[in-house]
Amino acid sequence: MSLVRNPMTIGIAILLVLVLLLSSVAIVPETRQAVILRFEKPIRTVNAYQTGEVFGNTGAGPIFRVPFLDRIVWVDKRVQGITQDNLPVLSTDQLRLEVDAFARYRIVDPLRMVITARSEEGVATQLRPLLGSALRNELGKREFAALLSPERGEVMESIQRALQVQASQYGVEVVDVRIKHADLPDGSPLDSAFDRMRTARRQEAATIAARGRREAQIIRADADAQAAKIYAESFGKDPDFYDFYRAMQSYRYTFAGENGKNRGDDGRPTIVLSPDNQYLREFQGRR
Repeated sequence: MSLVRNPMTIGIAILLVLVLLLSSVAIVPETRQAVILRFEKPIRTVNAYQTGEVFGNTGAGPIFRVPFLDRIVWVDKRVQGITQDNLPVLSTDQLRLEVDAFARYRIVDPLRMVITARSEEGVATQLRPLLGSALRNELGKREFAALLSPERGEVMESIQRALQVQASQYGVEVVDVRIKHADLPDGSPLDSAFDRMRTARRQEAATIAARGRREAQIIRADADAQAAKIYAESFGKDPDFYDFYRAMQSYRYTFAGENGKNRGDDGRPTIVLSPDNQYLREFQGRR
């Protein structure tokens, strides 16, 4: 009876009861999932993620566990992320790129996550090399220009699908994958890339110019052929008029000096011919 009446004994007993009570009860918040381990073996999951669930109507709240035998592993239900910085990637056009990317994911199967990765940090550690591998595999099939075009969205979707296949083993759902930027490394690789780009543009410009010259020659040859055909038809219809027209053209180029020749010091044409020269027959009138 003396022990029961002893205040210290009563205090210690109350303290032990409180410790046992606190060790038996835990409160699961809305934003977390709880995996109960007994002797380090998972026995149940509390407040596991459900697609389309509404806060306030989940399995959150107080739970009971066996003191000193059960251990709780807390798993965040919210979206988490990993980053991949300065990842070297070789594109199909043989450009070495440095890629910065990130992935957003959610743990939807906490029991599998605990069995395979043990903790949230373990999940991030496992997913980071998988993200790098997915980036290398997908970007290695593309040219650098694909990252600067609308095809960029398709590239990121392909990377997300590839990452999801590997991430499923850790109870993870990949929400999004984004490439922050993909740059050429500074120094010699960047200068070489610029040189190749300049050479390619010069070759393209030379090809376009050669095609233009060829088309111009074809057009000019067609025009000359059509003009010759018209001249021939005109000569056949009226030989005298054709001779007169050709003579007038010759006089214009000769006397007006449109070809830049036969000019004297005063800039006027200088030509010495006899009056009865056949070249001047059109000035002699028709007989």
